[in-house]
Amino acid sequence: MVVSDFARAPTRSTPGRAAVITLGCKVNTFESAVMAQRLAEDHWTVVGSRDTADLYVINSCTVTAEADRQTRQATRRVLRQNPSAQVIVTGCYAQNEPAGCATIPGVSLVLGNDHKLAVAQAARELPRDSRPDQVPVRVDRLSSLPAALLNGYESRTRAFVQIQQGCDQSCTFCVIHRARGQSRSFDRQSVLRQIHTFVDQGYREIVLCGVDLGSYSDLSDDKQQEITSLTRLLQEIAVLPGDFRVRLSSIDPVHIDDLLLSTLAQSNRFCPYLHVSLQSGSTLILKRMKRRYDAVFLMERLEAARERIGSLVLGADVMAGFPTETESDFRCTLEILRKANIVYPHVFAYSARPGTPAARIPRQVPRDERRRRAAELRQVGQHLRAEALAGMILNTGHLLVERAPEPSGPATYHGRLENYMPVRLRGPIPPVGAILEVMVTGVDGDVLIAEALSAD
Repeated sequence: MVVSDFARAPTRSTPGRAAVITLGCKVNTFESAVMAQRLAEDHWTVVGSRDTADLYVINSCTVTAEADRQTRQATRRVLRQNPSAQVIVTGCYAQNEPAGCATIPGVSLVLGNDHKLAVAQAARELPRDSRPDQVPVRVDRLSSLPAALLNGYESRTRAFVQIQQGCDQSCTFCVIHRARGQSRSFDRQSVLRQIHTFVDQGYREIVLCGVDLGSYSDLSDDKQQEITSLTRLLQEIAVLPGDFRVRLSSIDPVHIDDLLLSTLAQSNRFCPYLHVSLQSGSTLILKRMKRRYDAVFLMERLEAARERIGSLVLGADVMAGFPTETESDFRCTLEILRKANIVYPHVFAYSARPGTPAARIPRQVPRDERRRRAAELRQVGQHLRAEALAGMILNTGHLLVERAPEPSGPATYHGRLENYMPVRLRGPIPPVGAILEVMVTGVDGDVLIAEALSAD
């Protein structure tokens, strides 16, 4: 669908400075890096999001109304940095609400997800030194999104590798399946080649990401096998040469089968951390959300994960105030956070997304109550996290150094352990990218304090 085409005006002949601003998930982080790389290949000077640029690309999220607001806020911020800059809005908000994005003051172009990786060409075609009277919109129906081989990231320690795109589940509260289309998986050999490229460049942590990561399916796999394509991919990653570790992004509980857990447990390459798309602890609410599991199955899978993977730390996406959620339903979610010891809950207050079945349910939980419940979930998470951090004192682990000391003083933290917990080092700080064995000696807020035992 093209709402309007580019104005026939002189276009930019010499690229200037460009910045890519990322909102939302790790898939967006990967795609933003692809866009930045392609802008650089087209001779743009890629700068940071806080720098003054001639072109800003905002890679948006639309998981909640707050995410939509952040896109509008980001547009206002970059135009304060350079009022004459051109702004391209792309990503999931652009895909689902292109007309709304086109009305944001200062936006020059709206690109849907199918067009985002061609942002360099689109930027070339923008009218020079002017904004169109009618903002051009390029949005298609998500037929494909080609895999891209990335050269690297601004960070030199952690690299995101997208292995899967889209979602087939149509949960009643969610619009992401509309923004991302049906589930599609990248070729396994392309994924392995991308990891090999990053490891050769010195990246020490690889994060596998996707919209519905566990649905990864390589068509070359024998469908009669009892092993999932994701597990097969992980088994191949486990034997790749190089000194690096692997972390999974969010995964649905229904995909946490015994073979996956065994694979994660059998190799030190895989980080003992899982971020689970939990959502609710109430079986009734899970059913109304159209999730693929109930509370009993959820708890059984999380307990199995703890039994199989030593020193496992759990994070989870959790929603408060889904329509019809009673106080009893909410207490079920609190209880499962405690029982499963969810140290890093990512809490959302339910946000009604236009056109979703959940938005049409008559019994909507009042906004203030949603916020109260979300705050209580975060408070429980903070308590569980404090206990888990305290329990790490005198334990050892391997720290990946991600940050050098800040010029104005010590960094909030210097890196993370395999279990995702952040660490601030005492004493000399090794170079960014080093992995060293440390002993935890204390806790400061949400950060562990540690001392180096040895370095690689």
